[in-house]
Amino acid sequence: MFNNFPSIIFKNVSKKFFLQEDKTFKEALPSLLLGKPWAKEFSALNDISFEIKCGETVGIVGNNGAGKSTILKLIAGVTVPTEGAIKVNGNVAPLIELGAGFHQELSGLENIYLNAAILGMHKKEIDLVIDKIIDFSGLAGFIHQPLKRYSSGMYTRLGFAVAVCVNAPILLIDEVLAVGDVGFQKKCLNHLKKIKQRKDKIIIFVSHSEQSVKNFCERVILINQGRLLDDGPAKIVFDKYHQLNSEKV
Repeated sequence: MFNNFPSIIFKNVSKKFFLQEDKTFKEALPSLLLGKPWAKEFSALNDISFEIKCGETVGIVGNNGAGKSTILKLIAGVTVPTEGAIKVNGNVAPLIELGAGFHQELSGLENIYLNAAILGMHKKEIDLVIDKIIDFSGLAGFIHQPLKRYSSGMYTRLGFAVAVCVNAPILLIDEVLAVGDVGFQKKCLNHLKKIKQRKDKIIIFVSHSEQSVKNFCERVILINQGRLLDDGPAKIVFDKYHQLNSEKV
């Protein structure tokens, strides 16, 4: 049985997907009629185990396709493991695909309420932070305009503002600081640093920027081809990461 702490537990977690080899149903039909496999199995994660406690800021690194985003989606509950068990104590605010629940025809204000509700907040709770969200986004002059009139930068601002201002104890950040203008990136990073200093949330940070991870995370998890290769201090883990890549050259 899992207890209340730590806040995130992965225990022997594996995740498999089926990749369709035929591009269309017409192409797949002969295989189906003959009883042949129409898709091949792909293992995104293999027997992954780790624990993350409240107050930790953890970086997850690895090459493209290593399984980093799959881990985030499992924590967020977007998908479920094929094998093993996952325990997540607390609501999750995923800064993965910002504004994934936004509606183009609704105004910025309406989308704040919609997205915050998707993240588990009640209307009374949203009312308490609505001014904070609008102020953080810097979009007060456009907040009653439909989202279809927003630029990609404005869209990002609104999505990030909602995600960081909701009362969720777990934040998932996947390369989100690489988008938006430089000034807004700095504002976001400073805000996340304040959250980190309070040590009342879990922050999981995925980035290809080694310096960003080292500056932000004391602990780093290294994933390679779906397997956990290392878990420890940032410098030690990145030394192993560099060694791994040098061996592939």
